[in-house]
Amino acid sequence: MRVFPMPTQCPVEGCNRRLHVTELVCPDCRTEIRGEFRPNEFALLPPEHLEFLRLYVKVRGNLKEVERILGLSYPTIRARFEALLRVLGYEYQEMPEGPNPEEKEAILAALEKGQISAAEAAERLRALKKP
Repeated sequence: MRVFPMPTQCPVEGCNRRLHVTELVCPDCRTEIRGEFRPNEFALLPPEHLEFLRLYVKVRGNLKEVERILGLSYPTIRARFEALLRVLGYEYQEMPEGPNPEEKEAILAALEKGQISAAEAAERLRALKKP
């Protein structure tokens, strides 16, 4: 018996609503279970996002390796990853920027050379953390 991918959208033209899973069947003993079942977010992914996710998992989350395998630019791969996150409903949040490492290094170097006091260095480092 040939097994097809589970459709997730109604095929009726103009409808296109999400289908409900109402029956599961064991392929060996033919036991049937009926009810309303909610598929997980991965089961509802469009094929192009599912293939991207499979590759991403296969390369252990290495976007550079995905870039190499697909032969696409890193910004394109990153955009596809962001699109996948949006489809899954995972909001991407930018990490707040921390202090500039060069400025921090300069403050610590000035402290080490005795050009500024420890109190002044601490004050400058605190100022770097403020937005």
